[in-house]
Amino acid sequence: MNFDHPAFAPYRSLILALDLAHALPELDHLNALADVRATRQSRGLPLRFVAPAGRLSARDYETHILQTGQVPTRADTWHDVLNALVWLRFPRFKAALNAAHGTAMGQEPDTLRGRRRDALTMLDESGVWVISRDPDLHILLAEHAWHTLFWERRQAVEREMRFVVVGHALLEKILAPYPSITGKCLMLGSDTLDPDAAEAQAVATLDTINSPHPLTPLPVQGIPGWDAANACATYYANQAVFRPARHAPA
Repeated sequence: MNFDHPAFAPYRSLILALDLAHALPELDHLNALADVRATRQSRGLPLRFVAPAGRLSARDYETHILQTGQVPTRADTWHDVLNALVWLRFPRFKAALNAAHGTAMGQEPDTLRGRRRDALTMLDESGVWVISRDPDLHILLAEHAWHTLFWERRQAVEREMRFVVVGHALLEKILAPYPSITGKCLMLGSDTLDPDAAEAQAVATLDTINSPHPLTPLPVQGIPGWDAANACATYYANQAVFRPARHAPA
């Protein structure tokens, strides 16, 4: 597999340790790294990646992690292995997502997933931390001003922003990238672009997310340098990919 895409940069050392470029890892290998890194879930239980006993509902999956520290993981699928990769790299964020799911489920009147859990699921599957030292760049992204942001302000984006993919389904798509791949943004204003420093802020920001609405969609291949083809201004003229913002009628 090709892990050269910039989205995998925060995971580079883990990719090498697991030799992901050549094969899917064994669960024992994932658990050995979890041991070395002292990975824990929100209740302080040691994290373990285990083969699932059967098909679990979303509620049962999150509850199982919360109660046991065991993450059901199909070691023969990239989807689950990349989920493990994010757990190993950003355990506080993943643990906070799991805990937030548990709290939200306890507040739902039935088994139907509410708006908060919709948002949490989107972040878990397709989340991107958008860290910026310039709040104006966040505004342009929220307004879907793609040409202005990624072309006219390109140097500012490269200097003042960092994009960290934390959604494992999104990482799976990026293994074979195409222009319309879309993530969901968690906006983080900061003086530093260090993803490790951003993790605590991302955890705190989860408390403010009560619906999918604030999670701005982001065509990730438009990020400068994430697709060689976006070095041309016309790349951003494709409105099937770079859609303008929808405004509510007056």
